Amino acid sequence: MNWLKQQINKELWSPYVAGALLGIVGILTVVLAHALLGASGGFENLAAYIGKAISPNNMYFNFMMKAEITYPVILLVGIFFGGMLGALSSGTFKFRTMDSEQWKKAYGKQTWKRWLLLFVGGIIVEFAAGVAGGCTSGLAISGGMLLAPAAFLFIGGMFASGIVTALIVYGKKY
Repeated sequence: MNWLKQQINKELWSPYVAGALLGIVGILTVVLAHALLGASGGFENLAAYIGKAISPNNMYFNFMMKAEITYPVILLVGIFFGGMLGALSSGTFKFRTMDSEQWKKAYGKQTWKRWLLLFVGGIIVEFAAGVAGGCTSGLAISGGMLLAPAAFLFIGGMFASGIVTALIVYGKKY
């Protein structure tokens, strides 16, 4: 039991252990919740609450993107609290303002500029997830678990675009 506690309290886990646990979570999600892992739909459901408050009779928010608590919304809440619990158990929990030297070198010393960049980047990623039909967890993890060819195309595209983006953003700095 002491060994398990030591493993859980580590700041960095073995990628093999984390991958195996993610696979188990994916299987349990299908078996117990009759759903696949995927979080982007949860953001859409939460955004629909705002849209419905602005335009209550809008057909889109009543039928296409419903304002309701769905499985992906519950998954988002679990991700938030699970991440917080993991940070607390490893002793690495702290509030950050993206103040690492790497971020400051790449984007400047202004905190507001880095936060704005993160916010706009998040919007772009969420929009792209909607266009693609799912987020990284839905397409890569759940799709890969089902051996869907589209999942492997997505994974290749995700890594390729990540490399290109890193080269554009950081150049030859890192």
